[in-house]
Amino acid sequence: MSNPTAFAGSWSSLPTPLTSWILDVIQSMGLTQMTPVQASTIPLFMQHKDVVVEAVTGSGKTLAFVIPILERLIRRETKFRKHEVGALIISPTRELATQIHSIFSLFLSSQPSSLPSSRESSPGPSHEENIVVSEPEYPPALLLVSSDDSSPAQDVQRFLSTGADIVIGTPGRIEEFLLGKGRGAVSVKELEVLVLDEADRLLDLGFQKNLTQIITHLPKQRRTGLFSATMTDADAISELVRVGLRNPARIVVKVQSKKTKTKGDGSSSIQEVTQERRIPANLANFYLPCRASEKTVQLTRIIAHEVSKHQSSRFIVYFATCACVDYFYRILPSLLPTFTSLFSLHGHLPPSARTKTLSAFTSSLALPSAPSILLATDVAARGLDLPDVDVVIQFDPPSDPKAFSHRCGRTARAGKSGRAWVLLVGREVEYVDFMSVRKIPMKERRYLGSDGVGVAENTDTSTEDPEVEVILEKIRKTVLMDRTLFDKATKSFVSFVRAYCKHEASYIFRIKDLDLVGVAKSFGLLRLPRMPELKDANTNDWTDAEVDWNSYAYIDKAQEAKRLVDIKTRAQNKTQDDAARKAERAEKKKQNVAWSDKIVRQESREVRKEKKDRKRKWLKEQIKKEGSGVKRARVGDGDEEGEDWKELAREEKMAKKVKRGVVPQREFDAEFGGL
Repeated sequence: MSNPTAFAGSWSSLPTPLTSWILDVIQSMGLTQMTPVQASTIPLFMQHKDVVVEAVTGSGKTLAFVIPILERLIRRETKFRKHEVGALIISPTRELATQIHSIFSLFLSSQPSSLPSSRESSPGPSHEENIVVSEPEYPPALLLVSSDDSSPAQDVQRFLSTGADIVIGTPGRIEEFLLGKGRGAVSVKELEVLVLDEADRLLDLGFQKNLTQIITHLPKQRRTGLFSATMTDADAISELVRVGLRNPARIVVKVQSKKTKTKGDGSSSIQEVTQERRIPANLANFYLPCRASEKTVQLTRIIAHEVSKHQSSRFIVYFATCACVDYFYRILPSLLPTFTSLFSLHGHLPPSARTKTLSAFTSSLALPSAPSILLATDVAARGLDLPDVDVVIQFDPPSDPKAFSHRCGRTARAGKSGRAWVLLVGREVEYVDFMSVRKIPMKERRYLGSDGVGVAENTDTSTEDPEVEVILEKIRKTVLMDRTLFDKATKSFVSFVRAYCKHEASYIFRIKDLDLVGVAKSFGLLRLPRMPELKDANTNDWTDAEVDWNSYAYIDKAQEAKRLVDIKTRAQNKTQDDAARKAERAEKKKQNVAWSDKIVRQESREVRKEKKDRKRKWLKEQIKKEGSGVKRARVGDGDEEGEDWKELAREEKMAKKVKRGVVPQREFDAEFGGL
């Protein structure tokens, strides 16, 4: 099929007519006709066919399974019991589960009040309250283990008390719901439909084992649908098809764009060339080559260019890591117009904060004079239907190339137009050909000039943009206001380098070819961190910021107090360490005396000991023989014992002079052989 946003027939043309109130909701949404993926999938899924659906983002895949699920459940002749589940939808993220829930809620809140419930227990809760999702708008039955709203046991208890026809959640919590806390209490014997949304992403995140366990537990007499924009993991998808689907119909909705091409002979005849695309037909997809140091400059100019020329008001900017999102969320306000609204979304935020951010971004009043910008990681790349996004900017290309089309697909949805930009540095331009092979074409845009409006002509690419230093100083000025920002800057830079090293297209994204000093400039670092990747970097163009690191403080008082304590502790430890090192050096010096000197000194000590023994022996003999004549014997003329006595006396006299400091130690050692 040529274009997933082209009309493919009215809703009334479906083989099985839709329930009137469901059709009313569709029309109230402004959807007068079906898209190709809806026209192809709904008739099969409403009947008795399993489906594997691949279509570009924004093509209407969600309604392609929401409508058949509702139609099958409300047309059931046998009512569900309170502990039975009718439909199961598994999504890779909480955010996507919340979005799916909101679409079901839109339909179920509009059903006629007189419509009987499919539950046997009556009176009972309305269908709107019979949806179990992963966010707190309705009491969730399935959540990730990290959810702050409820535990798996609470999910099961809530399900048993209120019931749920439709259960929506992520793989881990659904497995816990069915096979963990809910084993024996939750029944899937009457399950009608299983849907795996963003099926390839479920497999990428390592949920294949969980999915196999869940599918094996479900009844075989059911309808199963796999939906995604990219079904690239053929082996894993085939395994899921083998385990969970029966003779499925594969539906692939492609986008084809037509180009005109003049013949080579210069004649005026025109030849049509058809190209297949994996991105929406109304998406203008650009790449902008620049230096690593110029990325932040170009980011601000792209935003200014889009606001001025296209009156764009709602943006999504994608970064490589959570730390990068967290850091740029704090420094970009100093670089963008005053009334710009910034929002931060990444996987390290708690679930409640992520939900709040999405709600705030989608409901924000975005105007060209006051644009709304969502800074995000790939957690916001898949499945999320964020309304009226005009521009997507990829500050960093995704580590997983499959995420590229999903990022772009946050704009130009449901037939609307949109623009996407990606910043490429150096040899990263080869990424364009890599994406072209994957049927994702990109058009080059020349370097944006300092006016931020037009594309600069004859831009001098041999020298760095002068505004790099201006932006660097602005960022540094912001960072110097709070030492916390310095910590975040270093963390974001290190996380970016590590993510770059793990890029799946490693033959294009090679860390040794990347100007890391330029990256440090674009991050506005105060100084380069110590890391192996910077060991051989050319730092000729780098200058550390002038910072008094002792007085550079945290705004947070508790954090600053801890820093001061750490400084004092380090100073005390340094004094103790210096004393210990001094003593250790003295001991080593003593131990490192030459071996030959040790032997000489040992022999000298033995000779002196022998002389002293002979002296004591001689004195005893003289006392015994001569009594009081000892003194005369001591100075006797010429005998051996007398000479030894004189030698010992002289040695003792000189030792006393050494002790008083009159004679140096070396002179004593030279005379008597040392100690």
